[in-house]
Amino acid sequence: MKGTSKKNTLIKLIVFAVICGAAIGIGTGTGLFGSVKSVFQNINLNGKSILSVVIMASMVLAATYLICLLLSLPSPKNHRARTVVSVATSLIKYISAIVIICWGLTILGADVGTVVAGVGIIALIVGFSAESLISDMITGIFMIFENQYNVGDFIEVGGFRGKVTSIGVRTTCLEDAGGNIKIVNNSEMKNILNRSDHSSRAVSTIGIPYETDLEALEEKIPAMMTGIFEKHRDMMLSEPVYLGVDELADSSVNLKFVVEVEDKNIFSGSRVLNREIWLGMRKAGVEVPFPQVDVHQK
Repeated sequence: MKGTSKKNTLIKLIVFAVICGAAIGIGTGTGLFGSVKSVFQNINLNGKSILSVVIMASMVLAATYLICLLLSLPSPKNHRARTVVSVATSLIKYISAIVIICWGLTILGADVGTVVAGVGIIALIVGFSAESLISDMITGIFMIFENQYNVGDFIEVGGFRGKVTSIGVRTTCLEDAGGNIKIVNNSEMKNILNRSDHSSRAVSTIGIPYETDLEALEEKIPAMMTGIFEKHRDMMLSEPVYLGVDELADSSVNLKFVVEVEDKNIFSGSRVLNREIWLGMRKAGVEVPFPQVDVHQK
């Protein structure tokens, strides 16, 4: 794998060098660089022009901050609306950077139109070098229009599971249950599992001693499940379900329970279910067993 990666990198460098050489040759032959040089010769660097650029940049940045602040004020609960706000905020920041550069060159006396037209070949080289950047942006746009996921959704990508906290033009930020933030390039968002489309199941496996009267216990379980649901309606979407005997283990008979929850509560739901069932078992006179070893001697 490493050998293949090095080979691909070498090929890219060779192609890049060829394009650079061709661009320099074409630019020299057509007088491109001369025209660009003449444009920048008109730049007037003095205290007044520099101050004007600083004031302009401050105004644009202030306007950008104000717009982003206004966009964040509504705090929409709808995931789709939050996604639009996140992408719009990211796009506005990119646009403000372009405005500052172009407007600043104009203030300094450069002909922005001539510059843009004259550096077309250079832009081609930069575009080739920034292939991944362009791929991130295009992929991000398509993902937004296809509504694959939104801000607030819980998704799993590349083995990392977390909540989508923001979607930008280039990257997507995910936060896992431990508060860890992972920033993923949009072009790498592949084979996505969106867990927010359906509810999830929190699972609990409780062991009981072999000497327990299972039939008598099973008669008490429905009332126990109803009580747990009434106590945790804020977390559970329905009553917990008793699935039956999951395993005949070395020292216990393991019973399995599940409950429907939102994906964000899948871990806390399991913890709550474990606690409540254990307390319910103790009230029913059933102790959770501990590992035991029986020794038989002839």
